[in-house]
Amino acid sequence: MNYLLKISFLIVSICVITIGAKAQIGYNFSQYDVGIAAGINRVYGDAETFTNTPSAHFNFNYNATPFVNYVFEIQTGQLKGGNSLTTVSGRQFVNNFTSVMLRGQVQAGEIIDYSQSHIANAFKNLYLSTGIGFVVNHLTKVNRNSILLPGFYTPGMNNSNEILIPARIGYEFKVFNEYNESNFKIDIGYQYNFILGDGLDGYTVGNKNDGYSQFTLGIKFAIGSAITSYRKQIFY
Repeated sequence: MNYLLKISFLIVSICVITIGAKAQIGYNFSQYDVGIAAGINRVYGDAETFTNTPSAHFNFNYNATPFVNYVFEIQTGQLKGGNSLTTVSGRQFVNNFTSVMLRGQVQAGEIIDYSQSHIANAFKNLYLSTGIGFVVNHLTKVNRNSILLPGFYTPGMNNSNEILIPARIGYEFKVFNEYNESNFKIDIGYQYNFILGDGLDGYTVGNKNDGYSQFTLGIKFAIGSAITSYRKQIFY
């Protein structure tokens, strides 16, 4: 009888452990990611024409939950605009910039129930993000005199440091492994950076501050051993 009781207790214990382990499948996530991205930028400033230019992005992510993220990012690249030969102002610039920013990011999965709807499940990785940062501007080329309008001159600085406010919308494709943990992500986003100044293009004109937009495509990889669990199943 004692032997049967022991066997029964062992079987029940194994069943409980197995059920508990299965219940955790899809709940675990990594708290840290590192990522890289490529961006296409466009400046909205005092030059009369716009030019698309590339940039490289490097980021470190702390995931409070799978859908609430804090992103520290460094960007470097080139910003261009204007045409000294064909525009009346003659403004044309090249800015080799570097920016650093800290963003908070909230994905729809944090606030919606995506377990009962294929549509909600598809939208759970859509996110909004904002924060604060600063940009270092180094103008390697700037034309201040107009060819078409002799005597017309645009003042400004060749180098400046300015605070920026990023506003971003994007979608994060989570790729899951055999344990239903997302250790690889693809991030697509559009970001507009509001500059709290007028030196991004090297021209100081009027009362309107500069800004620049970015379309980005990036990848993120889970790092470290900091694995924790979430209150809802992540993978469906």
